[in-house]
Amino acid sequence: MANRGKSNKALTMDVAEGYVTVNPIFLKPFDPETLKEFYHEIDKTQKILRSEKFPTNDIGAIRIRNLKLQRLYLATVIIRTFARERRIPLI
Repeated sequence: MANRGKSNKALTMDVAEGYVTVNPIFLKPFDPETLKEFYHEIDKTQKILRSEKFPTNDIGAIRIRNLKLQRLYLATVIIRTFARERRIPLI
């Protein structure tokens, strides 16, 4: 399955920004290899967001950062559950 015409990096940034929601219906057309690549790209994006300098005095920036991390984490949980149900190894 093609990932809807976007690179995995662009797709993960859309997930982080809240433009795309990851759910089992969204993941259904993904083949196992594409799903695995998407999962690993989400993990990379989480690491990038965590490595950025923490905005200590800006409450709005902290909130936005935490929302992005929360969306990405939720996406990984959904992908792991989806893969487990279909017996797709993600490692």
